[in-house]
Amino acid sequence: MKQIVFTTIIALLLGTAAANATQFYVDGKGQVFTEPAEDRTALETDTPVFAKSSKLEFSGLHYLGYTYEDKKALPEDNLEELQTGNFEFRRNYIQVKAFFFDDPKSYLRVTLDTTYDATNSSTGGYANMYVKYAYIYLNNILPYTGVEFGMAHRPWIDYEEHNGWWYRSISKTMVESAQAADLTNSADAGINFKTKLPYFTSEIGLFNGEGYHGTQGNNDKIGTGNSIEWRLTAAALGDGDVKRKATKNTYLDLSFFGQYNMLNDGNEMNGTAQTYAFYGFHTVYNMPSLLLSAQYVIAENNNDTTYKKSGSGFSVNGTYRFGDAYEFEVLARYDNWTAKMDNNPDLNTENYIYGAAWRQNKNLKWLLTGETYVANDKKNYAGSYTQDFTAAMLTAEVSW
Repeated sequence: MKQIVFTTIIALLLGTAAANATQFYVDGKGQVFTEPAEDRTALETDTPVFAKSSKLEFSGLHYLGYTYEDKKALPEDNLEELQTGNFEFRRNYIQVKAFFFDDPKSYLRVTLDTTYDATNSSTGGYANMYVKYAYIYLNNILPYTGVEFGMAHRPWIDYEEHNGWWYRSISKTMVESAQAADLTNSADAGINFKTKLPYFTSEIGLFNGEGYHGTQGNNDKIGTGNSIEWRLTAAALGDGDVKRKATKNTYLDLSFFGQYNMLNDGNEMNGTAQTYAFYGFHTVYNMPSLLLSAQYVIAENNNDTTYKKSGSGFSVNGTYRFGDAYEFEVLARYDNWTAKMDNNPDLNTENYIYGAAWRQNKNLKWLLTGETYVANDKKNYAGSYTQDFTAAMLTAEVSW
């Protein structure tokens, strides 16, 4: 089913963009090809595409790259130094929006995400595809407030990635990154109310809590509760209701965000689900040539046998832009996270991200970056040892 949905979307894209240039063929499974075969039927170039909506909007976002990683030796755990180099397509988003409401700002959105990990034996080295977002957005159902219903954005990460940390292609935000807090992810099944005013914006939602690739349980061993999540932001320059672009807008925001997860992400080994919460404070100042951002996060968990540990930490990042159209960038980020460990010293980790970027045109950005990860107490959450590493990354970020 996933394959048919994916190839149907590709067929629509190809049919609307290049039908006059190429002949396409489809087989009984819905797969699209550019060469004829005995079991394939030609798609006529003048075949119209129908939709029961006033407009269909297609878009894509792709993170393609190469990573070289050097893991340090750990004699105490018999781990030798290890160097690896892999070509990657880290994320491939194909998105469709269908507009079929009287309000032109209301729509249905579906986003498919394809990832590939050549080192993952469970997938056989093949690409994995899944639904990242699938929700209805209804504009202004309350004054200045719209709502997402379905597999929707969680309140914090999407905001930070479009205001404070513009480099999702090379690293997740601190609260999501495995090299930092690793507390949450960006999407979940639920409902999210989004308010926009000139001096105030917010998102408040109720979700399953386990995230878009987690498991919602049916007993108290693996979790049956929901998650209350929020973001409250003061837009000090009065532009909270404006769609921002980093190289065009100047803004200053102060945010309070967090989650309260009730009986989520349980561990069947000990028969107990966890209730955990985290709270964060974030500020960002941006003008076309410069961005500065900082945040502090506290996490609490009543079940210390799970990997989402109680802890605290902070992150700072900055970007300097230059060039006639600010097409060149120099970037840096520092994460510091301390997790509370059972019967062990606290685990403190530091992560450094640094590099440069060049936007070749409106569709393509190139990034050459490095990452240095240091675990000051080498034992990780599972009780084994964590290896420090240094990585170099070449990334092409493509949008259309």
